[in-house]
Amino acid sequence: MNPTPPTAAELRAAFDAPEPLTIGLEEELMLLDPATLDLLPRAAEVVEAAADPRVKLEMPAAQLELTLPPARSVPAAIAALGEGRRFLAAAAAPVGRLASAGVHPFAAAHGVLNDTARYRLTEDEFGDIARSQLVCAFQVHVAVGGADRSLGVYNGLRPWLPLIAALAANAPFHDGRDTGLASIRPKIGEQLPRQGMPPAISTWEAFADALAWGAASGSLPDAQRWWWELRPHPRYGTLEVRVPDAQATVADAAAVAALVHCLVAWLADRYEAGEELPTADTWRIEENRWFALRHGMDAELADLRTGVRTPVRHALRALVAELEPVAERLGCDAELATVEALGADPGAARQRRAFAAGGLRGVAEYLAGAYVPSEEYEPLLREA
Repeated sequence: MNPTPPTAAELRAAFDAPEPLTIGLEEELMLLDPATLDLLPRAAEVVEAAADPRVKLEMPAAQLELTLPPARSVPAAIAALGEGRRFLAAAAAPVGRLASAGVHPFAAAHGVLNDTARYRLTEDEFGDIARSQLVCAFQVHVAVGGADRSLGVYNGLRPWLPLIAALAANAPFHDGRDTGLASIRPKIGEQLPRQGMPPAISTWEAFADALAWGAASGSLPDAQRWWWELRPHPRYGTLEVRVPDAQATVADAAAVAALVHCLVAWLADRYEAGEELPTADTWRIEENRWFALRHGMDAELADLRTGVRTPVRHALRALVAELEPVAERLGCDAELATVEALGADPGAARQRRAFAAGGLRGVAEYLAGAYVPSEEYEPLLREA
């Protein structure tokens, strides 16, 4: 039986409840055959071997999810991610290797799905489109604290999603070819409904009505299928930023998480100060989304009011400078300081270098080798 959609009062209670500015991370990752480095549809064996509530199945049979509990800071969340990667890699070792990126570089475009009631429903409805969803995201949950503030920040965060997407783009190869994009993952996801740029939500009553309509129509049997790249998560009372590709390294994930955490806190501060947070028509933000997924950190994003375009690197530098006091307050100034370094050498560029050196197998080898935190990242993990 599908759950009853939450009422506006229940939504308000959920978003009033969490401790403000806690952060939770969810990482989707791929299981690879140790010999061929192709996708290996035996993730269920790894979940069984791990026997850990942090480790869950995803829809593709070669995919897992590492879900971490809320932390009070980015350093604590990233330390948990590093430990979780080590644990999961050890659990997976008898079966295969692990890797994290938006998509696999050369696996077939359609794959095997896990045989559960939830995923059978999706496969029955969408067929080959469901079997094409071999995509991995890095999802950042932030509890804003307070229902009205959460909704204000949700709407204010929408224009910033293309910048986050550009920084986190990590999927240039798909089905054995260079797609010419910094990330093909969003275009694969768009084959499903309720994907891409999320709609503005005017009130909690409007969101409750949308969920109720979706349930009544049969298109949205539960709120988990509200799949946009940013969503209010009714179960956790968080804003879930779903736009980033899965990140190859823990250090990359730290940079993305710090940017998201600080950006949410900065917007919350501005909301509390009585500022009306700027937003824009969805189609304008979608234009910037296209520039971001096409060109990544080489994109230019258009001002949502004037249309004047600015290089992503300049926009990122300006935002990081704005967020530095927030990062110091939140205790993630070291992680925020790495954001521009990721922007200077993003995941898509590193994959293309790996391809130039070793072809498609070289890309998969790079991703598998990068999954467990490197020695260079150890000091930050120990500090946390």
